[in-house]
Amino acid sequence: MKQYQPYHIVDQSPWPLLTGMSVFMTVSGLIAIFHLNSPLLFFASLLILMACVWRWAIDICDESSLGFHTKPVQSNMITGFMMFILSEIALFASFFWAFFTSALVPTPEIGLTWPPQGIQIPSPSGAPLLGTLLLLSSGAFLTWSHHAMTTGQDSEVTQGLLWCLLLGEGFAVLQASEYACAQFSISDSALGSCFFMLTGLHGAHVLMGLSLLEMCLVRHLKGQFATNHHLGFETSAWYWHFVDVVWLFVFTFIYCWGC
Repeated sequence: MKQYQPYHIVDQSPWPLLTGMSVFMTVSGLIAIFHLNSPLLFFASLLILMACVWRWAIDICDESSLGFHTKPVQSNMITGFMMFILSEIALFASFFWAFFTSALVPTPEIGLTWPPQGIQIPSPSGAPLLGTLLLLSSGAFLTWSHHAMTTGQDSEVTQGLLWCLLLGEGFAVLQASEYACAQFSISDSALGSCFFMLTGLHGAHVLMGLSLLEMCLVRHLKGQFATNHHLGFETSAWYWHFVDVVWLFVFTFIYCWGC
């Protein structure tokens, strides 16, 4: 049947429903960790969530390869992605709000002092500074890769993405090692809650960003991107730069100012 309009009417898909259910199960598993000390539901739900998101992303990539992502469709996808980024900004802003409220107006429950007695944030001059350099360098390599994409230099696109992924994974490992050496937990005062929520939420976004960039690398190697048609690569790059900017706020206010 001939199509008389430029929009793509998507086929019925189980992935939105399954993804929503797995998100609910993952949050329930997180609650079970805090109250029942049982991580089984959380990790099982997380694996299901990752599988659903990955399979849903494959369907979207197939739609793009088949030519369904016309200019109006791409414009709407960009608008939706910008709205998603705004919602992410609001999410991080809520936790920063909680942090500044506790830091600027300490309550009697935490001893009317900040940082609370007996809790010390890791020094910003150690692992946090190295992690900042790794993450910013990763973003620089991604910018180089994107520029190479627009000029048709395939080998440089691959090199830039590989370096970006390597440095991003190094940051994730560094953050995990910092958690392992932390001398306080998420239940230790408002500082512990805000510190682990902000850095943990950012870490989750880093892992999601790495997954998106790995998918972009696979699609590039398969020849699914063109110099004038690589919206998936661009949105993944925007997401990664958003992660970079959020970390600068975390590093500046949590590690440098907060301690």
